[in-house]
Amino acid sequence: MSSHSPHSATATPTAPAPYGGKAIVLVGLMGAGKTTVGRRLAQRLDLPFVDADAEVEAAAGLTIPEIFERHGEPAFRDGERKVIARLLSNGPQVLATGGGAFMDPETRARVAEEGISVWLKADLDVLMKRVGKRPTRPLLKADNPRAIMEKLMAERNPVYAEADIALETGEGPHEEVVDRLVTLLEPYK
Repeated sequence: MSSHSPHSATATPTAPAPYGGKAIVLVGLMGAGKTTVGRRLAQRLDLPFVDADAEVEAAAGLTIPEIFERHGEPAFRDGERKVIARLLSNGPQVLATGGGAFMDPETRARVAEEGISVWLKADLDVLMKRVGKRPTRPLLKADNPRAIMEKLMAERNPVYAEADIALETGEGPHEEVVDRLVTLLEPYK
């Protein structure tokens, strides 16, 4: 008689993966709050938080400004695309992407397939106030960063609008943004 009876192993039911096994992918312009809101959201949902920019830097062994300076924006975007593709395969997580990541059609298609995209948006004055605190933004190293940000908004907002969810971050407390986002994510659970 075989010691492997079909009834000897007890199957433990596993709970379905949250959000259909998909990552929650935060997109939007620099200064919209992707990293700050993302960390808090991940903590609230008990999911890992991953910052794509930090992962790109780790993979390259260089900071983003160094990558731009040494290799140019196209090389940075290529690395970013590959890193985000790898990260999306890790399942449920909160993934903060760089401001230009969602502009790449391949990345956008992959996010649509393997993620729930959330566009965090803010008006120009709020964005400028926030990005002014971090002078390391390669795309804003110019005489008129506000004009550059206006141009980026005009170019990118129509593409960000393709996201599954859009949420104005405004100047209120981050916890309030997280509360509203948790509610908006409820149908995706």
